[in-house]
Amino acid sequence: MEDYIVHHSSKDAPVFIDGPTVYKLLDIGSMLDVLRSGLVNFSLGSAGGVVMPVRTVLSVGNQEGKMAIMPAFSGKDDACAVKLVTVFPSNAKLGLSSHCATVFLVDTTTGALLSLMDGCVITALRTAGVSALAIKAFAPTSSGVVAILGSGVQARSHLLVLRHVYNITEVRIHSRTAENARKFASEVEGLVRVCDTAEEAVRGADIIVTATLSATPILCGEWVKKGAVIAAVGAYQPHTRELDTQLMTSCAVIVDSRSGASKESGDILLAKAEIRAELGEVLAGKKSDFVADGETVVFENLGLAIEDVVCAKLVYEKFKSTAK
Repeated sequence: MEDYIVHHSSKDAPVFIDGPTVYKLLDIGSMLDVLRSGLVNFSLGSAGGVVMPVRTVLSVGNQEGKMAIMPAFSGKDDACAVKLVTVFPSNAKLGLSSHCATVFLVDTTTGALLSLMDGCVITALRTAGVSALAIKAFAPTSSGVVAILGSGVQARSHLLVLRHVYNITEVRIHSRTAENARKFASEVEGLVRVCDTAEEAVRGADIIVTATLSATPILCGEWVKKGAVIAAVGAYQPHTRELDTQLMTSCAVIVDSRSGASKESGDILLAKAEIRAELGEVLAGKKSDFVADGETVVFENLGLAIEDVVCAKLVYEKFKSTAK
């Protein structure tokens, strides 16, 4: 009986790909390419071959911690994966990352597990990559001032990836913890300024990234330059928000997923803002079809499982090719 049970288990052990290896294999140029096609396919609906439910999120005990399960399948990419991600804001007090994630990539023919890989690096880079695609699509010029509110992993990954699509003339950083902002600034090449307030950081900025765990608005519409592009990354729950109502109701709101944003985006729900389009629709068409010249744009970047799927497949294929 034991032999029969063992015989019917998976014969090939899945490969484990750690964070440093994921980072090495997930080159930004290739990543942006697969993210673009993945988002376009998702926004095509059934014709795009993407099957992806809205993520399942549950609270962990009596803590502020959350665990999310994010599965997706892409027929055009012949890829299927699920990401398990946890968010524990109190980890910062322990000197630990607030986010932990693992991606499970499966064989689309047999369902066998192909790989377990570090999902933290994928999450950091693919989130920034999607923001970069939005910024490239909507920024009125190819260069300008970038303001970043936040000093964690997403703040750093956004700056890293943005440099591949945008000529940054100045970086402004604001964080609620000044020491963290100064440490972040010390890692930045080129002209960088640590700002005492969010208003100081964003006034006149061409690109603004909000990457915080704030539950209340940290960015006010009256501070934002007309025509600026804002990538809102931090607020992923219906009761939390980073942007105020004035900003959300006076700009073009672009989302990664209508269905996801309509359930999860506190920025949108609490302001009762209207969604103009999905990013995949914009990438498949023309900017002018969705946004007027000089119009301020907010991109609500909640993160999609299809992004993890296409990046995980890219990493796995490169891993297998280098292992030969």
